Amino acid sequence: MSIIVRKLTVPNRKLFAILNSSSYNNNNTLNNFQSTLTNGYNNVNDIDNNKINKTVLISQSNDIYTNLALEDWFYRNYDLKNNHLLLLWRNNPCVVIGRHQNPWNESNSQALEDNGIKLARRNSGGGTVYHDAGNLNMSFFTPRERYNRRYNLEIIVRALYREYGLSCNINKREDIVVNDNYKISGTAAKLGRPNAYHHCTLLVDVNKTNLSLALEKKELGIISKATESIRSPVRNLIDVHPHIRSDILLSAIGWEYLRTDARSLIDGGNDLVQQQKGFQMINPTEEWFPGINKLRDEFKSWEWNYGMCPKFTVSRLLKVPLTAITSTKNSTTISSPLSTGKSTLNTNESYQLLNLTIHVNNGIIDDIKMSLPSNLIQDDESNCNIEASVISDIRGTRYNHKVPDEIVRALGYKSVPMDTAQNIHTNNVAATQ
Repeated sequence: MSIIVRKLTVPNRKLFAILNSSSYNNNNTLNNFQSTLTNGYNNVNDIDNNKINKTVLISQSNDIYTNLALEDWFYRNYDLKNNHLLLLWRNNPCVVIGRHQNPWNESNSQALEDNGIKLARRNSGGGTVYHDAGNLNMSFFTPRERYNRRYNLEIIVRALYREYGLSCNINKREDIVVNDNYKISGTAAKLGRPNAYHHCTLLVDVNKTNLSLALEKKELGIISKATESIRSPVRNLIDVHPHIRSDILLSAIGWEYLRTDARSLIDGGNDLVQQQKGFQMINPTEEWFPGINKLRDEFKSWEWNYGMCPKFTVSRLLKVPLTAITSTKNSTTISSPLSTGKSTLNTNESYQLLNLTIHVNNGIIDDIKMSLPSNLIQDDESNCNIEASVISDIRGTRYNHKVPDEIVRALGYKSVPMDTAQNIHTNNVAATQ
């Protein structure tokens, strides 16, 4: 499938002039630049001896759902056999999680809600990232047989050196780092048949306050097998080189991509650039990309962003009066103080620490149970059987970050820190406040 790319009026005239110049003048050469990838693709089976053309595409949208849909559209529909693509895009503030991650465990849901920051689940694996206008995103599209993320990262590293004389490294996790340890880029990929893409971020001038707030991980009592992000120290490029600007860097990366041989890291210079298809500004609309609206609706849907979450549980530790627990041979009943007209636990009452556990499957509340914390279970069979389902009409409804505290308030018990149970001797199951 091919697309017709129309020229648009670009608000940023400076960028427009850069993209349409016939040559690219840089400040630094690569004579002293030591590449860590000298033999080109190590995993490529050339499926065609014809010339491979390269195109740099720049999305005019700043909407995360639209750009994810655009990326997916190329992955599904574009013939990459002899045409490799680099898609450059930026977003309004948002948090983007990996395909197999838990959104409630990876982001500060309340902060996102308070600050109007969108949450999106991408189609690739990997960890969670924060995007805003100071973050540049790059998607490299090739056939599966020519996929090589190291090659792509080298393009970025070379562009930073050629344009700004900035030396960066690619670590073992294939993150781009500066000053030996500070991460400026994360990376992930989607490998299919026949196409594949590798995408990565570049922190240019991101709002670090919003980044920290949006990705703040609080102790939520979540237990899940979902992929967890690996936290790393990060730094903006502008903090390393104060003259770096996103529009200039976008252009520099695009030119580096066009001037580099598709099968190796050989620099073909302006001669090779002139043979490529160059830069194209694209408008990700239904008129340009038939079917993209449906893809966007899917990426924006609750079912994708939250319903695709792997099964998990959320726990709260509660103080429950011993008088509220009635056990028989076959069952255990735990009554709420609200059912007896009480609103709080009497300070002189003996109490039992019990776990309130919410079971969530595909983002839907599956069950709610109360049980004895595992480290307080004794050999006494009667204690081992303290588990009761909580009667609630929220089963079968969508989970959100406010649900645990709402259930605790509805039950009328007091929630205590989860590590409280660790501080009580296992032989002292019942305690007095």
